Amino acid sequence: MPTYTVTVATGSQWFAGTDDYIFITLVGTDRCSERTLLDKPLYNDFERGAVDSYDVRVEEDLGELVLVKIEKKKYWVQDDWYCKYITVKTPSGDYLEFPCFSWLVDDKEIVLRDGRAHLPQDDKTSLVKQHRQKELNFRRKTFRWKEWQPGFPMSIDANAHKDLPRDIQFDSEKGVDFVLNYVKAIDNLCVNHFMHMFQSSWTGLDDFERIFVRIKNTISEYVMQHWKEDFMFGYQFLNGCNPVVIQKCTKLPEKFPVTHEMVSVSLERDLTLEQEVEAGNIYLVDYEVIDGIRANRTDPCTMQYLAAPMCLLYRNVKKKILPIAIQLGQTPGEDTPIFLPTDGENDWLLAKIWVRSADFQYHQNITHLLRTHLITEMFAIAMYRQLPAVHPVYKLLLPHIRFTIAINTKAREQLINECGIFDKANATGGGGHVQLIQKAMKSVTFRSLCFPDMIKARGLDCKEELPTYFYRDDGYSVWEATKSFVSNVVHIYYTSDEALQADEEIQAFIKDVCSFGMQDFDHCGGRTERPVYVVQYDWFSWIPNAPSTMRRPPPNQKGMADVNLIIESLPDRGRSSWHLGAVWALSQYQDNELYLGMYPNEHFIEKPVKAAMEKFRKQLAEITSSIKLRNEGKKLPYYNMSPDQIPNSVAV
Repeated sequence: MPTYTVTVATGSQWFAGTDDYIFITLVGTDRCSERTLLDKPLYNDFERGAVDSYDVRVEEDLGELVLVKIEKKKYWVQDDWYCKYITVKTPSGDYLEFPCFSWLVDDKEIVLRDGRAHLPQDDKTSLVKQHRQKELNFRRKTFRWKEWQPGFPMSIDANAHKDLPRDIQFDSEKGVDFVLNYVKAIDNLCVNHFMHMFQSSWTGLDDFERIFVRIKNTISEYVMQHWKEDFMFGYQFLNGCNPVVIQKCTKLPEKFPVTHEMVSVSLERDLTLEQEVEAGNIYLVDYEVIDGIRANRTDPCTMQYLAAPMCLLYRNVKKKILPIAIQLGQTPGEDTPIFLPTDGENDWLLAKIWVRSADFQYHQNITHLLRTHLITEMFAIAMYRQLPAVHPVYKLLLPHIRFTIAINTKAREQLINECGIFDKANATGGGGHVQLIQKAMKSVTFRSLCFPDMIKARGLDCKEELPTYFYRDDGYSVWEATKSFVSNVVHIYYTSDEALQADEEIQAFIKDVCSFGMQDFDHCGGRTERPVYVVQYDWFSWIPNAPSTMRRPPPNQKGMADVNLIIESLPDRGRSSWHLGAVWALSQYQDNELYLGMYPNEHFIEKPVKAAMEKFRKQLAEITSSIKLRNEGKKLPYYNMSPDQIPNSVAV
C-alpha cells in the first residue's frame, strides 16, 4: 500500500499550537487520498514550535502531488492554529514542500500548492487553475477597499485591528496598542507628573532637560548641545529625520524676495546672490503645502499655530549647508519679514524654531504617515487581492508588507482618528493632519517614490557638491542592492517582456493600485522603492529642535523676540511630555523585528531564488560594514540607512 509521510510544522508564536482536530487530504493528478485525521485531541501534537510526522496510506498512487488540503475542526472550544509548512515524502522517495505560514481559525480549511512559484500562464490543468481563481475570489471578498478619508490612499475595510483577517494581525495586539505604549513610554521617561500640565510653560530652554535627561544616546544628546547652531540646523535637511524636502534653488522665488544686500555677509565666494544661484550654491526648503492648513483647536484653553515657512540655504566653501534667510509665510509683505542671521539672536533663533516645527509636521504627516505607511498599505491590499500565494511577485512582496496593514489599522483606531492621541500635542491635530495629507496626496506619483528619481528631481544627485549627504549616498547603495536582488528574482520567472504582458494577474495588481489606491491619477507607471523611516527619538526628543506645536503666532516683525516669547511659543509641559512619549513609542521596533534581507519564512523553495537572497544579504552586509567604518570616531554618526537598521516592512 503506497504511503506518504506528511510532516507538519507549527509556528513558534504564542498560542500558535492547537488541541483541535486536524485533517489532511492529498490531491494528485490521478486521484485524492481519503480525508485523514492527523491529530487526536490532547495527544500533544501541534504544540507551539512542534514538528510532527504522520503516515497517510492510500490504495493507489495519487500521481503527481498537486495540492494539500488542511482542515481544522473544533474539539472543545475554538483554538486557532498557525501552520508554518508541510512537507510530503512520496512513495518514490521525493520530498515536496508546501509553504503555509497561515492561521487556521474556527472550522477552517486551507488548500496549499507546493512551494514552486508559477505565473498564471504556466498553469495548464483545470485543477490548479481553479484553485488559483478560488483563492483570489476569497481574498477579494476578504481584502476590501475602503475610503477612510476623502483624498487619502484607499485602505483596508476594517474598523479595528480585531476585524482584520487573522493572517495580517499582529502576533500580540497588546504589543502595538498605541495607548498602552504611550503609558509605557511616559513611565519609562518619568514624565508622568508633567502629563496634565497643559498651559504651564517651562521656565527656560534649559528646563526642557527635565524630560530629556532620562534617555541619552550619541545623536539626541549632540542635538541638545548644538541645536541652536546654524550648522546643525542645515545639517538636518541632509541627514536628519526628514532629508527629503531640501532642493537646489535654480531661481529665486518671487514670493521669497531675498536680495543680495540682505545676505551678502553670509556669502563666501565674492559672488552676488544671483551668481551663487547660477553656480548651484543656493538651496531652498519650502513648506508651501502647510499653507492654509487649520491649526489644532481641540483645546479651547490653548491656541495653537502653524506656519508655512521658506528657508534659503547656502553651500559654503567647506560644502556645509547653512541658513541665510527665513520667511515665515508664503506671502511677502511688511507683516512677513525675512529673518536673517544678522538679526537679533532671539529673532533668528525663533525663526529657525518655526522652520523646525514645520519640518516636524511635514515629516510626521507626509514623509512618515502618507508616503511610508499609507502608500505601502495600498500596495499590500492590491497584492492580496490580485496575486495568489503561488505567484512569484506575491512571494517577493509578502515579507515587506508584514504587519503594515495591522499597524495602520491601529493608527486609524487610536492615533490619527478624531480625538485620537495625535490630537493631544500636535499643531496639525484636530483635522489639520487630514487636510495636509489630502493636499500632499496630489503630488504623489510613482516616479516620486523612486529613490534616484526623487533625489535627482531635487537637484541633489551630485556627490561632489554635497559630500556629506549620507542619506543620499547610503540610500543609493541600498537601492542598487535591492534593485539587483529584485531583478535577479523577477528574471527567473519572466524570461521576456511578452511573459510579463501575458501575466493577467500582475496587470490586475497594477490596475488595482491605479484604480483604488492612487484613485485620482490618470495613469500609473514606473517602479517604486519600499520606503524607509528613521528613528525619531534621535532628532525629535529635544523639544526645541522639533516642536510638535507652537502656542504663539509667528512673529510679524523683527525685534519682538526674547527668551520669554520663545518659551511661550514652544510646547507647554503637558504637550512636551506627550510629544516625547510619541517619538519614543514611534522609535521602538517590534520585539520580533526582521531587517532588510531577512527571510525566515521560506515562501520560495527554488535554489536560484535562494542564491539571489544570499547574494542580496552579502551586498547588504558589505554596505553595513562600509557605513560602520565611516561612522567610526564621528561625533555625529549617520546610520539611518544602514541595512541592519532598516526593517523589512513598515510596522513602526
